[in-house]
Amino acid sequence: MASEMFIHEYSHQELSQAMAIIGFPSVGLVSSIAANFIARTMKLELIAAVICDEFPPYTIIHDGIVAPPVRIYAGKRTCNEKGESCEQLVLITAEFMPAPNLLRPLVQLLLDWCKKNDVSKIVALEGINVGENPEQKEIMAVATGEKCRSMLETYSIKEMKEGMVTGTSGVMLYEGDRLGRNVICLLGPARSEYPDARGAARMLEYVTKMIPELKLDLDPLFKEAEQMEKGMKTTMENVRQAAKHGDESLLYG
Repeated sequence: MASEMFIHEYSHQELSQAMAIIGFPSVGLVSSIAANFIARTMKLELIAAVICDEFPPYTIIHDGIVAPPVRIYAGKRTCNEKGESCEQLVLITAEFMPAPNLLRPLVQLLLDWCKKNDVSKIVALEGINVGENPEQKEIMAVATGEKCRSMLETYSIKEMKEGMVTGTSGVMLYEGDRLGRNVICLLGPARSEYPDARGAARMLEYVTKMIPELKLDLDPLFKEAEQMEKGMKTTMENVRQAAKHGDESLLYG
């Protein structure tokens, strides 16, 4: 049975018709790299965190500020006639993939929080393994809800007709469909051997169409990938030492 899981809010932001981007580790870490790049580039504020005793015991430190493993950021957008119509952007990210028994409670908690805070669309980022030469394969997507399904045509994203989406994104899709929520999952082909900054950049090209004020600069993206690889290897080793009896949650690095 899963431990109690709850959202702790550090500060309250009045959200209205916001859009959320969710990035948990996936193939090539493309979703985590992209999510961290968005948070830093858009200068989003840490407003909340998901707390659960069954999450790995570590703290993320950035610019001297500490934060729990699963974090929720938010900030105002500079909207124009292009991209998605929303005044705020929410970003939810982590550097580990929760154990299978925690995925549905986590997704339900996040969907409830999004509904309560008037988040009208959710964009999940997911890296996928397509074998050799992933850079030659298309970015695809799958969506639930009228608003997000229309985004497939608006941004000329190829729809996945057959296949499987696993992890947080997979549960987010079927729970979103069950509850009548608008969820779109971008599926980016990536290399599995190392943090794939180029794969993250390809995925971000579609995100920048939705959020035109997000400027895609490859140099910081590659640095983000390098820092994430080093940080996650260190974190994984620390967690292994601190939890020698075993932790079902998986850290990637």
